[in-house]
Amino acid sequence: MRCPFCANDDTQVKDSRPTEDSTAIRRRRQCTSCGARFTTFERVQLREVTVVKAGPDGTELRREPFDRTKLEHSISLACRKRGVSQERIDRLISSIQRQVETEGEAEVPSARIGEMVMEGLKQIDSVAYIRFASVYRDFSEAKDFEAFASTVQEAAKE
Repeated sequence: MRCPFCANDDTQVKDSRPTEDSTAIRRRRQCTSCGARFTTFERVQLREVTVVKAGPDGTELRREPFDRTKLEHSISLACRKRGVSQERIDRLISSIQRQVETEGEAEVPSARIGEMVMEGLKQIDSVAYIRFASVYRDFSEAKDFEAFASTVQEAAKE
């Protein structure tokens, strides 16, 4: 593993342990050149998955590799200042990644991933769910928020 501080290729593992949800291995490393310490995470990757992004008119725009960090960023933004623990966010991200990798498809539409995120956020926090939906479904006016929020309230009553 290359040192992020001095770019030396020789680092030593000082400590390894599983993460709280046992979906990754956390490793503490130390550079043999500069002595800096840093943490890496090792996760299982079942297969390479390509995300197919579609334009607003439904035509295919581009393909790109599945990126866990992009998923983490968008979910974290939706949950910002909502009191949702990082551990709960990590569990949701790991769950979505596992679903995507085990579906058996080499290509997954971005819309499918968006629906998985919305389903997960619905279970965690209704405000984060509405925040994500507002970007994902491209709300353009206040009435879009009102209509969606009323469906969330009605579902919560059931």
